[in-house]
Amino acid sequence: MACPYARFVENDTETSTATARLTVNGSVNNDALAEILSLTGYGPTSSVKPELKRLPSSDELVNYSNYLQLNKLLDSQLLLSSKHNQNKTPVHDEHLFIIIHQTFELWFKQIIWEIDSLRDIFGNKLIDETHMFVSINRLQRCVHIWHLLCDQISILETMTPLDFMEFRSYLSPASGFQSLQFRLVENKLGLTDKSRVVYNQTSYKNAFPVTNEQTQLLNSLDEPTLFTLIERWLERTPGLDDTGFNFFEGYKQSVAQYIKFLQTNAESEPNPTAHQAALEDVKKTADTFRSLIDEKFHQQLVARGERRMNHRAMHGALMIMLYREQPRFQGPYQILSLLMDIDALITKWRYNHLILVQRQIGNKQGTGGSAGYSYLRSTCSDRYKVFIDLFNLASFLIPREFIPKLTNEMRIRLSVAKVHGTSNGNESTDENESGSTDSFQPVKH
Repeated sequence: MACPYARFVENDTETSTATARLTVNGSVNNDALAEILSLTGYGPTSSVKPELKRLPSSDELVNYSNYLQLNKLLDSQLLLSSKHNQNKTPVHDEHLFIIIHQTFELWFKQIIWEIDSLRDIFGNKLIDETHMFVSINRLQRCVHIWHLLCDQISILETMTPLDFMEFRSYLSPASGFQSLQFRLVENKLGLTDKSRVVYNQTSYKNAFPVTNEQTQLLNSLDEPTLFTLIERWLERTPGLDDTGFNFFEGYKQSVAQYIKFLQTNAESEPNPTAHQAALEDVKKTADTFRSLIDEKFHQQLVARGERRMNHRAMHGALMIMLYREQPRFQGPYQILSLLMDIDALITKWRYNHLILVQRQIGNKQGTGGSAGYSYLRSTCSDRYKVFIDLFNLASFLIPREFIPKLTNEMRIRLSVAKVHGTSNGNESTDENESGSTDSFQPVKH
């Protein structure tokens, strides 16, 4: 069957042959054709061979066990009850307890691997929109992992409080609070020290006295977080600074029309009680919109820790949410949704862990000296949501009929992705020449 993406181009003065020029998507590629023909016996064999990736012959043959290092992995469940019990018999459920927490740590390691790769992508000053698929794929992977971690706690719930009591005394002063990787996940996502609940009146960093652990923690705090990089990316949303279409100016006018519509409906309410309630609701709605439209009000909320994203990034996120059907915003909208999914699932994981602890030890103090249930309950609040502002953007959505209409030029810009290093026709690819802020390019202040 002929390839639907390739066709032969024949010169009118030449005889058609099997070596006629092949075009791929309209672009002539004689080298590609020669390579294909050499493999099918029609042409000379290419001297360039693809690299075959395999181990040197001197290396040990790879098998399932040595590739996965199973000798180390499966020998790392050291039961303290087996070592310290008078009769040297292990407590059965301690084995499950260790396995669950070791798998938590393995999955934390994978999450860190994915977050670091996303930070590399969003850390570029110019983000090629072809990276959208990779970014979405890796965020989805993190979401699936967190689903798994939430469900994994239910396996630990098969251990009864009496079963846990049989070996819990051996664990002191160890604590889940000492999970370095979980702290790295929080830091790399963008959780700030200001948002943390103080643990035993000291910094959480004191739980990691080893130099290597301290170094990793400090590095995770010094490097740009995923939150910071996403914020910078949102600042570059196409349409925020466009001469023909200024999104936020149009949005403010639309909000004013929407508030007036609500006011008119409230004033026409015949029932006196409902009339007053409707007017109060309109006033509260107007105050809510003002908290975003008024930049000074927004800055006050940021200063109080009630909002995290800067004003411009909030505009970008809101524009993406309102125009998510546009081709260029479909990928970014998925990214924002997946970031909220991750935040929500981490909160769910914290809550599942909280309920597990309450069922296992009630209000007892934790083995690491924390307040146990009371401390864990405080971590389930919104202060631990890194992307809380994305959740709250729903407060600023307006009905579709009030959304500012896109100009034809803007509709075209949001229909065609810009890829760095490419051009259409005779268009210039020089950023300085074109002056375009497409492709989520850096903002020029």
